[in-house]
Amino acid sequence: MNRYPVWKYIVIAVAILLGALFTVPNFFGQSPAVQVTSGKSTVKMTADMTAKVADVLAKAGIANNGLTFDGSGNYASVRVRFATPDIQFQAKSVLEKGLNADPEDPTYLVALNLQEDTPQWMQSLHALPMYLGLDLRGGVHFLMQVDSKAVLAKRVQGIQAAARAALRDKNVRHAGIELVGNTVEIKFRDDATRQKAKDVLSSQIADLNFVDAGEGSELKTVVSLKPAALKQTIDDGVKQNISTLSKRVNELGVAEPVIQQQGPDRIVVQLPGVQDVARARAVIGRTATLEVRMVDESITPGTELTAAIPFNSELFTVGKGVPVVLLKDVVLSGEYISSAVASFDQNQQPAVGIDLNGDGGRRMRDATRDRVGKKMAIVLKEKGKPEVLSVATIQSELGSRFQITGMGNAENSAELALLLRSGALSAPMEVIEERTIGPALGAENIAKGIHSTLYGFAAIAIFMIAYYMIFGFFSVFALACNLLFLLAILSQLQVTLTLPGMAAIALALGMAIDSNVLINERIREELRAGATPQAAIAAGFDRAWATIIDSNVTTLIVGVALWVFGSGPIRGFAVVHTLGILTSMFSAVFVSRGVVNLWYGRKKKLQSIAIGTVWVPGQK
Repeated sequence: MNRYPVWKYIVIAVAILLGALFTVPNFFGQSPAVQVTSGKSTVKMTADMTAKVADVLAKAGIANNGLTFDGSGNYASVRVRFATPDIQFQAKSVLEKGLNADPEDPTYLVALNLQEDTPQWMQSLHALPMYLGLDLRGGVHFLMQVDSKAVLAKRVQGIQAAARAALRDKNVRHAGIELVGNTVEIKFRDDATRQKAKDVLSSQIADLNFVDAGEGSELKTVVSLKPAALKQTIDDGVKQNISTLSKRVNELGVAEPVIQQQGPDRIVVQLPGVQDVARARAVIGRTATLEVRMVDESITPGTELTAAIPFNSELFTVGKGVPVVLLKDVVLSGEYISSAVASFDQNQQPAVGIDLNGDGGRRMRDATRDRVGKKMAIVLKEKGKPEVLSVATIQSELGSRFQITGMGNAENSAELALLLRSGALSAPMEVIEERTIGPALGAENIAKGIHSTLYGFAAIAIFMIAYYMIFGFFSVFALACNLLFLLAILSQLQVTLTLPGMAAIALALGMAIDSNVLINERIREELRAGATPQAAIAAGFDRAWATIIDSNVTTLIVGVALWVFGSGPIRGFAVVHTLGILTSMFSAVFVSRGVVNLWYGRKKKLQSIAIGTVWVPGQK
């Protein structure tokens, strides 16, 4: 009646062992470390970089506790452990000088980090500690300044291109269109043509001011944005950058990031509990704009490019396929890209499949219709310094969906797809403040959270054992297993734990023991009704199950609602709360009954059980 088959005990034992395996990494601690990663899209990190880092440190006489090379491509890194934070700071300064020829344009990024001391064999099993939020362990804080001048310049360049296209489509002749500051000057030879051009532009492009100037045959119209449109342009640029940064943070897999506007042109980015600080700085700090441009075919390949570059063209010398001369006119920028996926072309060679939105598809068709067989380039601009990501030949007229081929290998296509998929920033940004918040900030919060959980557990344990005796001990064992399972799942999922999350753990303990109280009281009721101990145990677990399901499901609904509709700390609380309900149902019923069956199940002539005083009605 009260016996488990062997396989159920095996399930319990395996669950406890796995719970211990994935919980233990949270107690190994951390060592100060630095990470070296690539600072440019076209510079690859290889395993040979480990020897170079070791050589720089050796020449400076700085000892380390081990070097490791992790990852691949642009997100590969060399990690170096040190004995003390003082050595860590010294090593960072030495590596920045030793690895970068130009400190103003670093080829490699060197960032402070905390490296987990989890044994390597555990890491290979993905047994890693939980991340802690900014309020517990700290994290990375960026304050970024949006280049509002670049936002306006980009908008005005768009007006210039749109004006040229609109006048060409309506056969309105002009004597030249050029940029002058934040305005566009259009020259005409007669006033009638000028008036016709103003009518065309005002009907097709909104929010424009027109100011006439010039005399005789040298007439011109100065086109500028209205003041309200200027402000809206900057606001839209900041919002687009926030959206793009959100996508990039999602690529990092950081839980509960904070990305919000501060003032008219600043953005705050907080990455709570982030472990790979160098990668975060590489991706978030890559405040780049993407542009698609056409190659200037008037320049013959192999000629002296520095001699005479056409007025409407520009020479690029950094990146892939350089040197190359590109037209200054931007076909389209990153905001028109809706999707980019690493794929393979018809010859099974690595490629990048790109999907554009409706306006982007129209622009691409117009730009490539008469340029089949010519070359097109994708340019990444970081801090005003352009890099050519790829130069490809246009095989046919391109539309809303096309492929970039000639990637060389799958790794290159995956990296280019990541940049395109993350989206382009509306304008360059500069990191004006960067803080790596250390563990000391949340040490007191961590201590209080741990103490509250431990003291709460101890109080529950004392009460349960005193009131329910042996069954109270079984309940405490099940409660300990529940806490073990919950921490293991949170660690396995790499959840970022914050103070609200710790509150949810403490709450989960109280809710989990409630199920055991229901079971114990149900067994007492069966004993009062005259059932034998074995029958009372069986009926107690079976009949309490429905009540446990009802109470936990209703609470689970609230937890799911908080998770779906909440954000930030509320969502973190909901995740821990929901997982705690699920683990409590498993431990309170399955594990608890397994222990009871193991203790009492084989006693055929069981006369009594230690479950505290059973008050029978009518007895004194």
